[in-house]
Amino acid sequence: MKEIKAIIQPFALGPVLEGLRQLGNLPAVTVSTVQGISIIHPEFALQERIKLEIMVPESLVESLLQAIQKHARTGKPGDGRIFVLPVEDMVKIRTGERNNAT
Repeated sequence: MKEIKAIIQPFALGPVLEGLRQLGNLPAVTVSTVQGISIIHPEFALQERIKLEIMVPESLVESLLQAIQKHARTGKPGDGRIFVLPVEDMVKIRTGERNNAT
């Protein structure tokens, strides 16, 4: 299982969620409003961004990455980043079920 963390522009949230919905087999997406600072750019000011967190089986990672990129990309600096991390274990609180991304 993998965790996908994506930091995107706020205006890209709707299109990205629609693109993910069209994949049809994602269990859930956690959406948070976050702030970040780019130390490279001269304005050095807090910028609002959206963070998506999604746990998926490895078989869905590539299609998920492509969907996020397709719907969040403008081609300009600040489009965001996507991180792919291993998930060692997962426990569903309600049932106690372990290691299942759905």
